[in-house]
Amino acid sequence: MFGPLDHLLRKPKTSHGASAVVTGAGSGIGAAFAVELARRGGAVVCSDIDESTAQGTADAIGAQGGNATAVRCDVARFDDVRALAEQSQDWFGAPPTLVVNNAGVAAGGPVIGEAPLDDWRWTLAVNLWGPIHGCHVFAPILREATPSRAPRGIVNVASGAAFGALPGMGAYNVSKAGVLSLSETLAAEMSGTGVRVTVLCPSFVKTNIVESGRISDEARQRAAGLMRRTGILPGRVARACLDAHDRGELYCMPQLDSRLIWSTKRLAPQAYTRAVGLASRINLP
Repeated sequence: MFGPLDHLLRKPKTSHGASAVVTGAGSGIGAAFAVELARRGGAVVCSDIDESTAQGTADAIGAQGGNATAVRCDVARFDDVRALAEQSQDWFGAPPTLVVNNAGVAAGGPVIGEAPLDDWRWTLAVNLWGPIHGCHVFAPILREATPSRAPRGIVNVASGAAFGALPGMGAYNVSKAGVLSLSETLAAEMSGTGVRVTVLCPSFVKTNIVESGRISDEARQRAAGLMRRTGILPGRVARACLDAHDRGELYCMPQLDSRLIWSTKRLAPQAYTRAVGLASRINLP
């Protein structure tokens, strides 16, 4: 039973009844976010570089009685993200209340110095500049709208790779570390505005990112094996992240392995890095 003042003490749930924009919503974690937000009574703009897959997610939501639309957006292009904001506001008839910067790609295999620079540019353009564009465009919209319409929030999808430092994943690690720092900085800047910020740092999730990425055959087979053995379903990740966001938590690490790596890295960063290198059979200086 709740007392008469308990409703004033409980944090309002940003993820319920949201006007939400989700990038990379055509598959994987992005699609799971979109479906879960619709299940929680929200209206969802499903964006993806592949409009057909975004439409597939929107259609699936509609088939379940939800409210969604599809918009093509290449998050690596600032003009696309700005257009996404405009189209979203037109569709909602008001500013969005929640933005999930999820779109991402995978790259891995060759070590630094051997990995093609084109792979670095491609990975950073989507994984890092995508969330930068999303925050640059949507943060002012959410901040300015907050006094009259709350609660509001931004979820940035990073990865345990942001702090895991796994060899052979330089571009991916750097991109996700940037998203982690971006989220922490944005949370500090949003303090007191009513806009919540959460950064998601999962480990292995059962999605198609490995098959669609620029990954060597050996690294792909290794990652696919780990995904099968230890990966969890994207729906579980989306639910955990949205629940954490509703609680006002900055970090969401939905799996034990990412939480252990985070704690170990913070306690003994040099020892951790050397251990990871030795485990990967790469000689570190």
